[in-house]
Amino acid sequence: MSNIPTTQIAAVVPSQGAALQIKRDYPVKQPSELAPGECLVKLFCTGVCHTDLHASNDDWPLHAKVPLVGGHEGVGEVVAIGKNTADCPVKIGDRVGIKWLAYSCLNCEQCRNGREQNCPKAKISGFTVDGTFAQYTVSFVHHVTPIPTNLESNAAASILCAGLTVYRALKYSHAKIGDWVALPGAGGGLGHLAIQYAVAMGLRVVAIDTGSDKKKLCMELGAKKWIDFTEVKDIVQAVREACGGEGAHCAIVTSASESGYTQAVDYLRPGGTLMAVGLPGKAKLEASIFFTVFKELAEYQHHRFIRW
Repeated sequence: MSNIPTTQIAAVVPSQGAALQIKRDYPVKQPSELAPGECLVKLFCTGVCHTDLHASNDDWPLHAKVPLVGGHEGVGEVVAIGKNTADCPVKIGDRVGIKWLAYSCLNCEQCRNGREQNCPKAKISGFTVDGTFAQYTVSFVHHVTPIPTNLESNAAASILCAGLTVYRALKYSHAKIGDWVALPGAGGGLGHLAIQYAVAMGLRVVAIDTGSDKKKLCMELGAKKWIDFTEVKDIVQAVREACGGEGAHCAIVTSASESGYTQAVDYLRPGGTLMAVGLPGKAKLEASIFFTVFKELAEYQHHRFIRW
């Protein structure tokens, strides 16, 4: 513990909407200062998420704390644990991941029902507490994720955010083997992982995005159909035709686009499911109530900040 520095390099948003600053004297919380249940993690790597841009630009209806160290896709080593931590599932030296959901009480109604993201005491990495754009960060022993020895840190980083987000969306979509899943934003960070999970689950993927590079990526990952939204006049009809004329069984909307949601409601087949993942800052979902009811569509607002 004696080799833990008192200051570090960190990327800091000093005030809401301000430009990112690189600080070389940002304080490191010392082991003696850790509360029970807290751990200090020395970071090896971190991913960057579109959410980090929203937090920095302050363009969401919810506002991040400032000053803020962003980041919620970090992998590092536990170097200290708060004194008097009870039932600690990790030890010093463990390699762990830090996710969007940094803390939940694990005891309230929401937590007991598997909805830790709705815990009234939830703390969010890189949003309500400092995150992973630093050399060291403080997290919580019951919410960091042990990383398997056969998984490289840089590969684990994206799974901690995009990976678990789309996996859970697919899981809760109730899609069955052979079902058609439409993925707006399929070539992006969330979407390209969603393709891989969906294929592994036996689902047939309609990838929706634009550009030859993304088309190549999506098809190589196992998508059955490709739709370039800049080349078709009617995306709704194109998706329906790609799915045999009836439409998709499920849509996982990973793009932060209002049109992605509106179109999904229209191209879902009767009994279809819309999983809301992408978070446009101020957009609203406009859908026909008549056809939503008539087609017996289900919509789920899927949050990425879950405990895993």
